[in-house]
Amino acid sequence: MVVASPMKRSLVYDQQSCQLRVEGLPDLSAGHAGEELGILTGWSLRWAGRPELEGQRSHLEALIAAVLPYARHLVSGLRRGFGEESGPIWIGPSTAGPGHTLRLVSGQIGNPCLDLELDDAELADLVRVLDQLRLDPRVKLPLAVASPRPLRSGELIRRIPIQRRLAAPVGGVAVLALATALAVLLPPPARQPSRAPEAGLVAPPASPRQAQP
Repeated sequence: MVVASPMKRSLVYDQQSCQLRVEGLPDLSAGHAGEELGILTGWSLRWAGRPELEGQRSHLEALIAAVLPYARHLVSGLRRGFGEESGPIWIGPSTAGPGHTLRLVSGQIGNPCLDLELDDAELADLVRVLDQLRLDPRVKLPLAVASPRPLRSGELIRRIPIQRRLAAPVGGVAVLALATALAVLLPPPARQPSRAPEAGLVAPPASPRQAQP
């Protein structure tokens, strides 16, 4: 959806729980057409029942750089925070429940941080509007996201529940302890008595005459 004024352009991306609006101008020096947006002048994010968010281009870039990698790692089964906790944008697992915490730090001194608790559906809607903005051919802003990288070995290990990670070593120790206990409890094998040589099988000692040549 495009909302046009004599110079300003507004692009609106709607989802069920949120609406993203970006405003700007075409960059005529770069040869942009009338509906293209090459200069960002502002943006706003409206939530159902929550305060409206707005900011500058740097805040929008920080939002994209934090939310999209966070969602990608969630799909991989890894829950950890992304962004800087000191600002401007940070998102991570909620400490109050199974949801997600989106923290926005104001650039003005004295303004407290704003924490928004999102459920899975609201996070999915936020990811969709950000992807719609990034993939819109009318948007000529360099809103690049870091290329996905394979998970590190430590992250792959953390994907496995701790119960499954401990099952193999604990089971091995239990089997070793059981085998040791059985070896201690079992009686040693009985020793077989040595048998005396049978008569007639041993040659008699040679007499002195027989020993002479």
